[in-house]
Amino acid sequence: MVRPPLSPEERARGERLGLLLRQARGSRSMTEIAASSGVPVETLRKIETGRIATPAFFSVAALAAALGVSLDEVVAYCTDAGAGAGAEKDEALSA
Repeated sequence: MVRPPLSPEERARGERLGLLLRQARGSRSMTEIAASSGVPVETLRKIETGRIATPAFFSVAALAAALGVSLDEVVAYCTDAGAGAGAEKDEALSA
């Protein structure tokens, strides 16, 4: 089975997810977050860099829980509507 290519919107959403996770991780190491979430370090690395633009829901949920980010925040940040409000959300994440 051949996977259809991702749309530009799906790629952009994946990039926003990666940015959100990197910002929420802050100075903590990938290894620390991977261990606390149960998501392999390489998977976290691929999500953060956008190489996995559409990660599994349970991976995102586990990472969000380990980072102290609600799934509502993830959805708001990663949707097209949230793309323009990135600066406001950056401030909220660092608070």
